[in-house]
Amino acid sequence: MTEPTTDRALPGGPHKPPHPSVYLLLFMPYGAAGGYVTVTLAYMLTKAGASVAQVATLVALSILPSTYKVLWAPLADTTLTPKIWYRISVIVTVLGFLAFAVMPYTVALLPVFGVVIFAMNTTSTFSAMSVERLMAYDTPPSQKGRAGGWAQAGNLGGTGLGGGVGLVIAQHSSHAWLPAITLALLSLGCMLGLRGLSDPAHEVQGGYLTVLKTAAKDVWSLMITRLGLLAAVLVLLPVGTGAASNLWAAIAGDWGASGDEVALIGGGLSGVVCIIGSVAGGYLCDRMDRKLAYLLFGLGTAAAAVAMAMGPRTALAFIVFATIYNLILGFVYGGFSAVALEAIGKGAAATKYNMLASLSNIPILAMTALDGWAQGRWGSGGMLVFEASLGVAGAVAFAVIVYSTRGLTWRGVFGGLLPKPA
Repeated sequence: MTEPTTDRALPGGPHKPPHPSVYLLLFMPYGAAGGYVTVTLAYMLTKAGASVAQVATLVALSILPSTYKVLWAPLADTTLTPKIWYRISVIVTVLGFLAFAVMPYTVALLPVFGVVIFAMNTTSTFSAMSVERLMAYDTPPSQKGRAGGWAQAGNLGGTGLGGGVGLVIAQHSSHAWLPAITLALLSLGCMLGLRGLSDPAHEVQGGYLTVLKTAAKDVWSLMITRLGLLAAVLVLLPVGTGAASNLWAAIAGDWGASGDEVALIGGGLSGVVCIIGSVAGGYLCDRMDRKLAYLLFGLGTAAAAVAMAMGPRTALAFIVFATIYNLILGFVYGGFSAVALEAIGKGAAATKYNMLASLSNIPILAMTALDGWAQGRWGSGGMLVFEASLGVAGAVAFAVIVYSTRGLTWRGVFGGLLPKPA
């Protein structure tokens, strides 16, 4: 799991790495699995009589596996190969879409939807981890930032694709099964992106427990540094969670937005602006302090949420404000990759990255559920202000932590209480 220090990590002669944009394609199925839940299912189930709180629960179930996926990340490092894991993950994602294709949109089936959503999104994490491992070996050091930006663009673009395409088809077709079937076929097509990528061999032998022990030592080495712990604290705070975007479909009616307009926000337009924001955010993070950039991007989503809450309740306003919010959210995701890659360094890079990714999904999961609660208590406008307030509070808290620990290491803070890493 050691990150290569040259542009060629694998034996076998010269190998030209692919253009980083291939990772956009490979990340699409992972994003599409979540996007279908947050937009298409959310909109259709809301029309069928499900409450915003019930929809928020389903959305939370789609996010939940990503909060602790680090527990099975060593499996992707020690068993099979990245390409095999990717294919297995995509096939299970396809089976999930097929299950959605045969189930009617009814409130009575919410528990069944929950089971399928959880299983589908648990397995889809392997496609993301597989791509991350492929990136580590097939991306020259000089292109790590670009690759991370394109990967996040694929994640967010896939979310827009999964929601937008699904909902557009659902709105304009009498065949309830067609949206899920279309996304199943598109997901299968993404496997073509594996062509031209090297399939790295396992570097650490001994199975899951051995690699887990090695990774734990490396994670400990990261966490006793000020940079590593600050990165973990930052991604745990409710800053730039983008939780409101998971509920666009559920609250669109308050702005009088139609199904087509929801599909636009949750689909093609969202995908485009998130891709732009992600790539641009990564670019900006290479030109300023990355943690500061992440905070500024997060405060940007808070400002967009407040503006939307205070703005007019029209379909046009919904489109404009939600698009601005989604654009800034793309910057946040690009900023996360920059902060994570800066913090993890080398060693057990894949496991450390997924540790930070798992931590970052905890506030997203929590804020999605809290947004659903806040909407039921204060309405959609109150929900947006509530989310923004927690984001600002988190940014202030992080600024205080950074200021109060200047010039210190965590070993210096805790003295001899911290053992030396093995």
